[in-house]
Amino acid sequence: MSEIKLFSINGSVKERTSSEVILEKELQTLIERHMETFFGVRFLKSEYAITNGRMDSIGIDENNSPVIFEYKRSQNENVINQGLFYLDWLLDHKADFKLLVIEKLGMDVAEQIDWSVPCVICIAHDFTKYDLHAVNQMQKNIKLVSYRKYDDDLILFEHLNAPVMKAVVEHVDGIESGKNSNTKSHVEKLAMVSDDVKKLYASVCDFIESLGDDISQNQLKLYLAYKKVQNMVCVEIQSKQVILYLKLNPESVILEKGFTRDMRNIGHYGTGDLQVSIKDANDFEKAKPLLERVYHET
Repeated sequence: MSEIKLFSINGSVKERTSSEVILEKELQTLIERHMETFFGVRFLKSEYAITNGRMDSIGIDENNSPVIFEYKRSQNENVINQGLFYLDWLLDHKADFKLLVIEKLGMDVAEQIDWSVPCVICIAHDFTKYDLHAVNQMQKNIKLVSYRKYDDDLILFEHLNAPVMKAVVEHVDGIESGKNSNTKSHVEKLAMVSDDVKKLYASVCDFIESLGDDISQNQLKLYLAYKKVQNMVCVEIQSKQVILYLKLNPESVILEKGFTRDMRNIGHYGTGDLQVSIKDANDFEKAKPLLERVYHET
């Protein structure tokens, strides 16, 4: 969809040549071997067989949400519809996915699976403007990623869209189902807090989103995650404050009681080892340099 030019500037300036395509199986193997580095997803299984098909790759991200990868193998293949079919199948067969997670990562991870925003990542050499329009209309967590291989030592992934999804909350006989069934969701907590906390929350989110166009938002059941490839900030609502978990080493920060806290050995929602508590505008101003730093370092 877009034309990207890559140049070597070591000595003389030279344009790096983009390969037309690489073998899809070669691409799939490369991504599966380095899935966590490329996409922040832990690899579970290749060619995951289901009743009416076979998912190319499947994994689970750092928020413990399922992620399906589909690779476009031909010009006419409708990889988006295929991924959507697999996503619907997965939501109807959660027990099968849980067994796979138990086998690969253990019971502790399996018990923490978050079904609120499962994701499909479609990867192809090119997508059309119609593909992008279609996924934007679907209101599903489907991401389109194009790739370019340059010579023998570089590969580029371009994320073409950043869907903003609301967490899926399921009910059984009027009672919310799944883990944390007695815990209010992030959206429910936000609706209950005072107007001052809501305004503070909105200001924090606006500031994070203003840091760069490469930031995407993931609205999970219990918290809001902002990420580039991996989470950089997780946001939690409490009755009188906004809590942030930043992916920064607490040892690199001078901790201040009541404002910052080392969470490396303390359980909490989301990811990130540095907790930042924002109770008012002064706390927010103090938090801004930390947010800028985590954006540049993540």
